[in-house]
Amino acid sequence: MRKALFEGLVTDESGNAVDVAYIGEDPTYVVTEDGFKYHVDAQRVDEQVLDVFRQQVSENQNLVSDGMLKMMGKDDLFTKAAVDSSLRNMDKNFATLFEQGIPEQARMYLGMLGFRVVINRQGDVVKMDMPSATDESGE
Repeated sequence: MRKALFEGLVTDESGNAVDVAYIGEDPTYVVTEDGFKYHVDAQRVDEQVLDVFRQQVSENQNLVSDGMLKMMGKDDLFTKAAVDSSLRNMDKNFATLFEQGIPEQARMYLGMLGFRVVINRQGDVVKMDMPSATDESGE
């Protein structure tokens, strides 16, 4: 069964939390507007969010790779090659992600960091609030 990747992190344009409902095995985000419930294909919304991630990673691939190596505490050639390969094959990893979903704890952590996706009733992402790193001066 496919999963709604950003369950609990999606709101409508008024800031109301969007529920997840399944139509058969397909997850949908449910946007309520004027008493009507609009079921939006979750994968369509999630792919828009992942496209933003994909673009940011590709624009900053060296920085992302170096950060992953530091996070893992390794800097050998084989680990770097594995990380770089993983970044190049992001689409395959995203396909697996739709099947397994993002663990609830990870979603909760993203929410605590301020990550939020705002969608309209058609399922278009109209805004994304994403946490960002601050520099040493706190900016």
